[in-house]
Amino acid sequence: MVTHVPAEQYGDERGALLAFAEAQRGALRRTLVGLTEEQAASRPSASALSLSGLVKHVAETELNWLRLAQQRPNERQRTEETWGDSFRLAEGESMPEVLAFWDAVAAETEGFVRSVPSMDDTFPLPAAPWFPKDGKVSMRWLVLHLIEEFARHAGHADVIRESLDGKTAFELVAAAAEAGPAA
Repeated sequence: MVTHVPAEQYGDERGALLAFAEAQRGALRRTLVGLTEEQAASRPSASALSLSGLVKHVAETELNWLRLAQQRPNERQRTEETWGDSFRLAEGESMPEVLAFWDAVAAETEGFVRSVPSMDDTFPLPAAPWFPKDGKVSMRWLVLHLIEEFARHAGHADVIRESLDGKTAFELVAAAAEAGPAA
C-alpha cells in the first residue's frame, strides 16, 4: 500500500506545497499508531531519539519557523539550556496533547501560507553561523524547508518504529487506514 499526495489544482502552488507538507506530517504521525505512551517514549537505539520526542520536536520546529515568517516572538522559544527538552516529553505532557498542539500549529501554518500576498514574499533569517548574514528566504522556501524537516524526521521515526516492533511504513499506512481519521 502506497501513500499518494492528491494533485493540486493547476496553478495552485500553495495547495501543492501544503499537501506535501501534510503528507510528511502524516508519515511521522503514523509511526505512533498502536503504541502506548511508554513505547512512543522509548529509545531502542544508542540515539536519544524517541518517537514522542521527534513529534514534539517537529511541532516546535514548525512553530518556530512560522513565528519567524510572521515576524512574531515564539512563545515556545528554546534556549541552549532547554534545547534537549524539545526532544522528549516533559513531566505531565502526553502524546495526545503534543499531537493537538501540532494540529493547531499546522492549521495556523496553512492559514498563514494561504494568506500571504505572494509566495515570493520574504522574511529575515535569524542570526546564526549556518545562515548568511542578513539572509532572507521566501514563503516558498519556508514550506519547502518544513517538508524537508518533516521528511528527514519521518525517516528517523521509521527506523525507530521498526526497531520497536518491526512495523514498516507500509504496514502503518494500512493500520492507520483501518483505524480511521483519528489515527
